[in-house]
Amino acid sequence: MQNKNKTVIKSMDLLTLFLTHPKLSFNEMIKVSGMPKTSVHRMLGSLEDMGFLDKDEDGKYSLGLLFLQYGQLVADRLDIRQIALPYMKFLRDEMGEAVNLTIRDQHEAMYIEKVDTTQPVRLYTAIGRKSPLYAGACSRVLLAFLPEDELEQYLQDVELRAIGSGTITDQEKLRKVLKETQRNGYTISNSELEDYTTSIAAPIFNHKREVVAGISVAGPNVRFQAETIPVIIDKVKEVAEKISVKLGYDNKKE
Repeated sequence: MQNKNKTVIKSMDLLTLFLTHPKLSFNEMIKVSGMPKTSVHRMLGSLEDMGFLDKDEDGKYSLGLLFLQYGQLVADRLDIRQIALPYMKFLRDEMGEAVNLTIRDQHEAMYIEKVDTTQPVRLYTAIGRKSPLYAGACSRVLLAFLPEDELEQYLQDVELRAIGSGTITDQEKLRKVLKETQRNGYTISNSELEDYTTSIAAPIFNHKREVVAGISVAGPNVRFQAETIPVIIDKVKEVAEKISVKLGYDNKKE
């Protein structure tokens, strides 16, 4: 830590607040961040001057337009996002629910693309949001298909903490679900990241047969009925395979 610039780290902590809060006032940032008032005031001035934050007429801060430029650069360089997006739109139109795309970021999954449902009641997921690999279908499907040694190391290191009422916090149960995911090629989560939600996810593989992303259909659990779940499973797996083939995956190879 002594080799890292503490001001930069604190500034990043401040910017990270906006991943889950569209707008925040000065006092709200102090309350949520737990940082001293003087530190927040000093960093806000610099971040606003550099274009990382904008302040509206009500004194509320939000991420600046500069992030659109950076975000577009990152998005353009994520080939998987460009390849997957048309299939995600197709899946949304077929199922009527939100579709998410995740990639692994060390011990977490990051949402890199989403297509919202057209229905009025929807599940909100922000691009850039992260979640533990063990929680939620679109995260856990990445974990399940990691190489065995990486998977085992993760399971030994991770502390399973509850996020939603359905989060798996038992090690043996998690291992069982991961085995089922490997065997079936998909996974389902219920209220794991957010209560009263359901998600069904399948893995996306590259030409080396490595898992590189997860794709899911997600929404309020009342819209995931027993008769529709098998249809959603088939569609998610079908779309995941089509994206995998586009990435060079040979689905005919044993």
